Amino acid sequence: MQIFKFMVPEIIFGKGTLRLIGESARRLGATKVFMVSDEGVARAGWIDQAVQHLKDVGLEYQVWTEPTPNPKDYEVEHGKELYLEGGCDAIIGLGGGSAIDAAKAVAILATNGGKIQDYEGVDKIEKPLPPLICVATTAGAGGEVTQFTIVVDSKRKVKMTIGSKSLVPDIAIIDPLLLSTIDAVLTANTGMDALTHAIEAYVSVAATPITDVLAYRAIQMISSSLRASVASRTNMEAKISMAMASLLAGIAMSNAILGAVHAMAHPLGGLLNLPHGEANAILLPHVMRFNLIACTERYAEIAQAMGEKVEGLSTREAAEKAIEAVERLCSDIGAKRHLSEFGLQEEHIWELSRVAAEDVSLITNPRDATVEQIAEIYRAAL
Repeated sequence: MQIFKFMVPEIIFGKGTLRLIGESARRLGATKVFMVSDEGVARAGWIDQAVQHLKDVGLEYQVWTEPTPNPKDYEVEHGKELYLEGGCDAIIGLGGGSAIDAAKAVAILATNGGKIQDYEGVDKIEKPLPPLICVATTAGAGGEVTQFTIVVDSKRKVKMTIGSKSLVPDIAIIDPLLLSTIDAVLTANTGMDALTHAIEAYVSVAATPITDVLAYRAIQMISSSLRASVASRTNMEAKISMAMASLLAGIAMSNAILGAVHAMAHPLGGLLNLPHGEANAILLPHVMRFNLIACTERYAEIAQAMGEKVEGLSTREAAEKAIEAVERLCSDIGAKRHLSEFGLQEEHIWELSRVAAEDVSLITNPRDATVEQIAEIYRAAL
């Protein structure tokens, strides 16, 4: 068996666990919390609730809702300045992937200094981060349990991936009640992000027996619950299932890493500001077709996890069922199918492909991919 390591934060899961945010911050030694969130979370009322829980345990706080979808380098620089000027000593990320990415980036700069570009890549963070709590308001991004943050370099118009054990939050809070205030489109997009995490982790060359169990179970749960979660904000059974599936997929991908879908989605987010989950949903079936020859047996297992009937089929036929199941799920939840719907043109493809070929996520993809092959996948998804 290969040597591997496995990283995970303290996890608090369950309905109503948002109320533990103040107690959790207090346990980490916080006296004044810098809360990173966004306007959508504010409108839903979750910031007000979180602030009250901080007040209940006597903590001071400062709320920052500037980060936009696909947080930018200049945004996190401003957040760092506010954190230091406010005399804060702990950070809470309350939101979806963008808010949590921004919270992690602010944490890096607050104690390590420099520019966020200095930390692009793996293991470039040298000094400890402030105590960090992440609270997920969507079921998909997984940032509350991962060792990564993604920030847009506004000049290069690319998403920078920053990876470090330091970015694993001290505490992750997953309260399925928070999923009841997001609309069907965001539910669908974040759900497909979670499915992509699970599938890419399952076929990753860095997969381990631990990540396999988590990723496979996440695929099962998403396949059986995402449609219902998209259909109804009040279906709490589906919300709980998706919250758990997202958690499992996030832990799996944080440790097994990802693949070509994310390598290709990252530059799309930088160029077009395309929502990450939507990019994943469009690219996933195309990348699965490309990877098929490298992980046929794994895809056959994924087909079973997604509820496909594979008895009597060859391994190749069963593997193709997995791709069909993903396409059917995308169709059922109303996910967009073509990158051209977001303005992508042929003239963009070569530069996107060049950037994707350098993305760290590609290292663990099961099939090697050249710039030319990546360009062909983009064209297929156009």
